[in-house]
Amino acid sequence: MKINLPEKAKKIIDILEKNLFECYAVGGCVRDSLLGLEPSDWDFTTNARPHEIEECFCDFKTLSIGKRYGTIAVIIDGKPYEITTYRYDGEYTDFRHPDKVNFSKNLKDDLSRRDFTVNAMAYNPKEGIVDYFGGEKDLKYKVIRCVGDADNRFKEDALRILRALRFASKYGFSIELQTQKAIFDNKNLINNISAERISVELLQLLCGNYVDVVLRMYKEIVAVIIPELSVTFNFDQRSPHHNRTLYKHIVCAVKNIEADPILRLTMLLHDIGKPITMKIDKNGRGHFYNHPKVGVGISIRIMKRLCLSNTVIDEVSILIFHHDDRLKPDKIMIKHLLNEIGLYEFKRLMKVQYADICAQSNYKRDEKFALHKEVMNLYNSIVENGECFSLDSLEINGKDIISLGVSRGEIIGKILNELLEMVICKQIENDKEQLLYKAKEMINVLE
Repeated sequence: MKINLPEKAKKIIDILEKNLFECYAVGGCVRDSLLGLEPSDWDFTTNARPHEIEECFCDFKTLSIGKRYGTIAVIIDGKPYEITTYRYDGEYTDFRHPDKVNFSKNLKDDLSRRDFTVNAMAYNPKEGIVDYFGGEKDLKYKVIRCVGDADNRFKEDALRILRALRFASKYGFSIELQTQKAIFDNKNLINNISAERISVELLQLLCGNYVDVVLRMYKEIVAVIIPELSVTFNFDQRSPHHNRTLYKHIVCAVKNIEADPILRLTMLLHDIGKPITMKIDKNGRGHFYNHPKVGVGISIRIMKRLCLSNTVIDEVSILIFHHDDRLKPDKIMIKHLLNEIGLYEFKRLMKVQYADICAQSNYKRDEKFALHKEVMNLYNSIVENGECFSLDSLEINGKDIISLGVSRGEIIGKILNELLEMVICKQIENDKEQLLYKAKEMINVLE
C-alpha cells in the first residue's frame, strides 16, 4: 500500500538514502496514514548512527537532546522531525526507561522493541509497508496487541498500559486477550510512572470517542490512578433520579459531554462527593446534601496529586461546585451566577448540567430538559441584549465614584457592588445619570 508522504518527509528519506543509509517513516504516522488520518508528526528510523545523521543534515539546524537514545531532531521550516537510529533496548529496571540502548543495523530489531503491532510498522516509498508483526492485519480488525510477550512489554514500560487504553478510547479498538490480561496483571506498575505523564494520558483517554467502553471495561486501571473512584463502582444511589450505579452514571455523563479535557474531567469527578455525603431517609431514599462542595475538596486533592495546572484545578472546581445548582428560569438568579463565574464558565456549566441529566433515569427527565432549555433561553437573552450582570457592564465605575469625592477604596467597592445588586434586582436602571444620583445618596449615608 502506498502512503502519501509530505514533501519534507520525502526529503529526509531522500537525503539519508543519497548518503547510502536506510530510512523509513515509522510508528504512529504510518498507523494513522493507513487509517486515513492526517498524522500530527512524522518520525523516522535509520541505520545511520546519531553522528552520521548530524553529518547528513549538516545544512540544517539539528537538536541532539535525545542523542543518548539515538535520536536527532532535524528542523525543517521551523518544525522538528525526529530521526532515530535502529536500536534494541537493555533492561528496564525503573519500569519506564531502558537502562541503556544498543544500536543496531537491523530494522527488525528496532520494530521488535515497540509497544503494539499497529505502532511497529515502517514505510519507505521504494519498499512500501514493512510489517513483521501483523500490524496491518490488526489495524484492519481494530485490535491492540503487544509486540512479542505482552507481560514483558508492560514490565518494561508501564506507561504502555495507559497508551493501550488511550488507543482503545480514541480509535474504538479492542484489546487482544493476552494483552488485556497483562494490563490487569501489571496495573500496579502504573504507580512507577510520573504524575505528569499519567495526567497527559488520562486526559487524552477521556477525550476519546469510545471513552465509555474503556472506562467500563478497565475501571480497575482507572482506580489505580484515582483510587477515590473505587467506592462508586457498585454504589447504589437509591434514588428515582438514577437507574444506574454511581460509576455507570459517571461514565454515561462523561460520554454525553463534548470531548474537552476540562469538561470530561469534570464529569469524571462531579459526583465523587456522593458516597461520603449519602443520607437515607425514612422511606429508604438516598440524599446527597452538600456533595458538590465535598466533591470539590476530594477533586482538588486528586488533581494536585496528578500535578495538573492551577488553571485546570480552578476551572474543574468551579464546575463541580455548581453542577447541582437548581437553576430556575429567573433572570435575577441567572445574573447573580453570571456575576460570580462569568459568561464562559456559565455556558460550560450548562453543558455539564445537560450531560448530568442525560445520565440520569427517565424520572422527571422531560421536566429537567425543559427547565434547562428555559434557563439557556434567558441566558442567551441576557447576552444578546447586553444586560448588566457584572461591574464591567455597569454604566459607572470607580473613577465616577472618585469624582463624587470618595477616595477610600473599600467605600468605592461597596457602592459599586450595591449599585450592581440594585441593577440586577431591577430596583434601578443601568443608566449613568440614575446611578450617579443613587451613588450620591449612598455617600451621604456612608459618611
